[in-house]
This record gives sequence, structure tokens and C-alpha cells, in this order.
Amino acid sequence: MHVVRLASPDDPRLEPFRDVADPERVRQCGLFVAEGRRIVAALLANERYRLEAVLLGAAAYEALRADLEESGSPADVYVVDGPASLRSLTGYRFHQGCLALARRPDPLALDDVPALLADGPRIVVGLERVTNPDNVGTIFRSAHAFGACAVLLSPGCAHPLYRKALRTSMGTALSLAFAHPEPWPAALGRLQDAGYALLALTPAPAAEDLDGALSRLPLSVRTVLLLGSEERGLDAATLELADGHVRIPMAPGSDSLNVAATAAIALHRVHALLARRDP
Repeated sequence: MHVVRLASPDDPRLEPFRDVADPERVRQCGLFVAEGRRIVAALLANERYRLEAVLLGAAAYEALRADLEESGSPADVYVVDGPASLRSLTGYRFHQGCLALARRPDPLALDDVPALLADGPRIVVGLERVTNPDNVGTIFRSAHAFGACAVLLSPGCAHPLYRKALRTSMGTALSLAFAHPEPWPAALGRLQDAGYALLALTPAPAAEDLDGALSRLPLSVRTVLLLGSEERGLDAATLELADGHVRIPMAPGSDSLNVAATAAIALHRVHALLARRDP
């Protein structure tokens, strides 16, 4: 890597970093933003992503020096002293004085994620129009923690590499496979053909208790947990395609859970089922 120490945040070489607070502008440039030392270190270690440039405060540079040297990336690393200088450049106080710009990868289809169609038990999360990036990031973090092999996103979902989603995911969106199956939801029928049970999470009173539905799944559990937006839930077409409608039992008078909380509970239940059945 080429390390450049800059005396001023007004240096023209830092121009690409001036728009990091504008997600639409970043997207139009074909980039995404990684923020924070842990996430930038994960980005440096992941060969899938092409790093464009890194902007660091002096302390962050020292903390990441080994990761930068080991990455072998040709990207420029700009080091600027002082948090005030960094804030004046980007317009906000970014996490741990550490930012990186990387090229946004092309969307993946189902066939581009080999783990989906590999043999054996699998947990997959399917998100439909979950637009809040914090929810998307939190769901990725839970999916990673409970052994999901992929997250599938419908059109209209917040992108998992959006700065806030990536930060909330604690960087797991860089390592957990995700795809954008089209047309949605019909493309999910391919997973049913591969032996997956599509379970639609819904607070509807007529839905079956999640644990009861899981208890009847075969030993080689292959499950897609489908979750919709908190405002609209899952579309009628998605509910019709699903093999079952399931709900998480709640105390009387409760309406519904946040979608990220629902995902975490459901993922834990499936993960625990797999653990009990593991010989």
C-alpha cells in the first residue's frame, strides 16, 4: 500500500471522501463505505472486495498498520492528524477515525452462492423490503451468529453494504454471503426444489407456533426464514409461496416484535434444533 501523510484535509486527493455522508452519492459512484477499525480490518482481509482508498487518523493508522501491510492492496492510505481535521472533511465524526472506500460488487443470484445448494442442513434468511439499514445490519449479525449460510434480499431492501448497515452488522455483511434473487419471490421456488422449507414469519393469530413447525421438519433441516417490513409484513405472493406461516408466541396484548428481534429469535430456534440433531 502507498501511505501518504497529509497536513490538511483540504488536499484534493481526499475528494472521494467528502461525500461519505451521502449514501446515494456513494452508491452512484459504485462504492461503499467501511467505518471503524474492526470493519476496515475485515475489509482488508476479504479478497472479494476491491479497496479504493483508506482514510485514517494517526492513532487508527498505528492500530491497523499490520493489517494494511498484510493486505497487499494497491489502494492509497491517507493519514491525517487530528479528529477535527477528519470531521471537517466528511462533515461528521466517524467511528474510530477510520474510513475506507471500496468498490461495490455486482449483485449475486442464487447460483452465485454455492453454499445455498450444497448438501446438508442449511439456514437461510430472506428479507422482503426491510428498508431500515440498522435492522438489516442487525439481522446479518444474528444470521452470522446462528450459522446462516446466506441472506437473500428482495428489491427495496436496504443494501447490507450501506455504511450504517455494515457498521451495525459489525462487519459480518462482508463475510456472510448475500444475494438478490429475481424475480422475487418466485425465484425462491428453486430453494423449495432443493429441499428447503420456506417459513414465513408473521404475527397473524392463525399462524402456527414456530417451535411446533420446526419440530416436524426432517432431520436434514433446510430452512428459509422469510421476514417482511414492519409496516407491511410479507406480500401476499410471498405468503402464498411459503410452506408454512409461523409466529413467535407473545404475551397477550403484544402486537409484534421488531423485525431484527424476530429474526434473532427465529434463527436461535433453528440453530438450537440443528444442534440437538447433530450426531
